[in-house]
Amino acid sequence: MDKKIGITLSGGAIRGVAHIGVLKALEEHGISPDYVAGASAGSLVGCLYAAGYSPKEILEVFKDTSIFSLFSVGAPKLGITDLSYIDKRVKELIPENTFESLKKPFFASVTNLTTGDFEVIGEGELAQVVVASSSIPILFKAQSIGEHLYVDGGVLNNLPIEPIRPISDVLIGVNVSPIREIKTFDNLMELGFRTLDLVTWSNVEPRLEKCDVVIEPGATDFAFFELSKAQEIHDIGYQATLSQIDKIGKVLGREIKHSVPLSDGLGQKDSRLTQKKEENDETTPNPQEPKLSPLRRFSKKIGDFFRNLFN
Repeated sequence: MDKKIGITLSGGAIRGVAHIGVLKALEEHGISPDYVAGASAGSLVGCLYAAGYSPKEILEVFKDTSIFSLFSVGAPKLGITDLSYIDKRVKELIPENTFESLKKPFFASVTNLTTGDFEVIGEGELAQVVVASSSIPILFKAQSIGEHLYVDGGVLNNLPIEPIRPISDVLIGVNVSPIREIKTFDNLMELGFRTLDLVTWSNVEPRLEKCDVVIEPGATDFAFFELSKAQEIHDIGYQATLSQIDKIGKVLGREIKHSVPLSDGLGQKDSRLTQKKEENDETTPNPQEPKLSPLRRFSKKIGDFFRNLFN
């Protein structure tokens, strides 16, 4: 009898694309997790995988996302910007918009600001939970669900194992933000994200110890929102998993199938992934304007917002 496999995917912003490479490598070798959990970026990858999208299709979703579609700056009450784009995309890709409609059991961690505790949710409306799980405090607006206010699940539980550890014979933990030494910080944003990494590591470490297999792709050199590096980050996750594939086979107690071609989908091929998106002035730079890097254009946008706010 095959062992039941659970996989839990940590948060880490764009580094979360490494999860897609991990899933691709596993699928290619005949390893398909039965249960999926995730925090923040891991919740977005996890819900799409649990819905039946292939790693290839999920990667296309991330490549089709620009930094400008993520950031829609408004009055900074509960956060500088919101994640309405993520909400919209999840509802487009999973029209049923419920946990119960997914092909695999899926759970997402969120931080409840009202109670001061974390929750791992696996039922009810899907998009609002994924958005809440991905809402980095201050940067993204806190999300209201019922009478409570929620932010990024990674704040208190960046590697949710609670619902799937008891039902998994083998649990794979994927942490895309392992701590390494950083000697210099170039700006306030780097300092802030380093602080967030340290906070989340404190709740990741004890949970990794309860996993049977730990995969830590070396994607820490990438900034939180380097969306243009999606393929490179994906490949890092893929290679990190290949390096442990025989070990995973031993833990599973079965012979690993090598060089199995990856199918286009896990039972679902959705043409919406290939539909042409409407042009958006916010996401398409004027060809007459000087070309800036995504990070510099985002910084300019934030700067313009605060200048307009206080003038």
